[in-house]
Amino acid sequence: RLSVLWVCDGVKFGQLCSSNPSNSRRTSDRWGQGQYGAGRGTRLHQGLDIKCSDGAAVYAPFDVTLNGKLTVYTDPSKAAINEGINLSGQGLCFKLFYVRPDRTSGTVRKGQRIGTMQPMQSVYPGITSHVHVQMCDRSDPTPYF
Repeated sequence: RLSVLWVCDGVKFGQLCSSNPSNSRRTSDRWGQGQYGAGRGTRLHQGLDIKCSDGAAVYAPFDVTLNGKLTVYTDPSKAAINEGINLSGQGLCFKLFYVRPDRTSGTVRKGQRIGTMQPMQSVYPGITSHVHVQMCDRSDPTPYF
């Protein structure tokens, strides 16, 4: 008899942002749409945007390991929102964009602060400010919300 354990089944992200207790998603604004697969010119959006006010605290969605910082853009005009962090936990590997991490290694418990939402309005005026959640394999993160 063979039994298979799916580590990721049933995993849900806890609150990501202090200004958004229900993890509500960015829908549509003048800069585009926040769902996975939305058009971005010639490419597709490879993450899910979770609303988060500029300057808000960003929390660990479950117990996570911090796996280093990341750089979102190479364009110097977007330097104000160029930070993010690589994370893993609950069998998932994922990235959070537009977050200035408090630290970039070690482990953090669910609900503990991991960083600060960067000033998205300074780069994209009128956008719905958000944390971009992207799976390391670029699969759709929506089922985890």
